Amino acid sequence: LRFDEQVRVVVFKSEVKGVFCAGADLKERAKMDDAEVGEFVRRLRNLMDEIAALPVPTIAAIDGYALGGGLELALACDLRVAASSAKMGLIETTRGLLPGAGGTQRLPRCVGIGLAKELIFTGRQIDGEQAFSMGLVNHSVPQNSEGDAAYQRALSLAKEILPQAPFAVKMGKLAINKGMEV
Repeated sequence: LRFDEQVRVVVFKSEVKGVFCAGADLKERAKMDDAEVGEFVRRLRNLMDEIAALPVPTIAAIDGYALGGGLELALACDLRVAASSAKMGLIETTRGLLPGAGGTQRLPRCVGIGLAKELIFTGRQIDGEQAFSMGLVNHSVPQNSEGDAAYQRALSLAKEILPQAPFAVKMGKLAINKGMEV
């Protein structure tokens, strides 16, 4: 995707109704030794950084659960659209873990330090409307009977981006991302 000049916007969605991404398989992770866990987390963090570094806008269409690494995936995207009924949370502390794929950096940038600490410390799950009110998602939409309301809204948003000058959009993204680091 990074090198395909035909790609102008990337929308992340799930093929599983009611779930955007439920995060890591903790039963599988429990079978790993410390070195394997370290490698797993490193690769996951690198994947999220690669998504965040894509030169084109990325949109997460959250039509269901986005928990743990699933919310970290959504946070790696530039824009997030959620169904009002979606459930989101960095729930790792409820499992004795820490969000290890960028959530502890990206969530505070999105919602502020105090609110990010509250959400991570408590492991609280919030719905799409709550996420919108705190700035975690750009849009919250009522779920439709097909279960893809967030995806449909994400497509509309992508269609608003498409007519804009590709180089200007890419440079805008780069300038914003680099500016957030200083």
